[in-house]
Amino acid sequence: MEKDFDRGELIRHALEQQKKAYAPYSGYQVAAAVLMDSGKVYTGVNVENASYPAGICAERNAIFHAAACGERRITAIAVVAGLRGENTEYSSPCGICRQVMREFCDPKEMRVILARTPEDYRERTLEELLPESFGPESLPRL
Repeated sequence: MEKDFDRGELIRHALEQQKKAYAPYSGYQVAAAVLMDSGKVYTGVNVENASYPAGICAERNAIFHAAACGERRITAIAVVAGLRGENTEYSSPCGICRQVMREFCDPKEMRVILARTPEDYRERTLEELLPESFGPESLPRL
């Protein structure tokens, strides 16, 4: 069952963080705001590294922060991205981030908001972005 929430507010949380992205190599600043079922919002930014694989995406940064605070269920995530913070396109999460999202949600219900501004965004379910996904229920319980 879809929860009602203020999409513009969630996008504004992401936009507020975007300037904090650490992107000295690509200049591509990404920020995410994840709304958990508790109603709390956690944010994250991309953090690049001279050893490229050592960096982290904004989406995983936000989700891991929420998990470290004891949160376990995602309602929605808003993602903003652009070269030097100019959001001219709708930036979609990478495959690894989609799989991490899948760990903490029902993909039929979780909303993924790809935004340029609080008024200009596209919305998808995680199931639309990650069809036929592999999740916790795919593994036997110990």
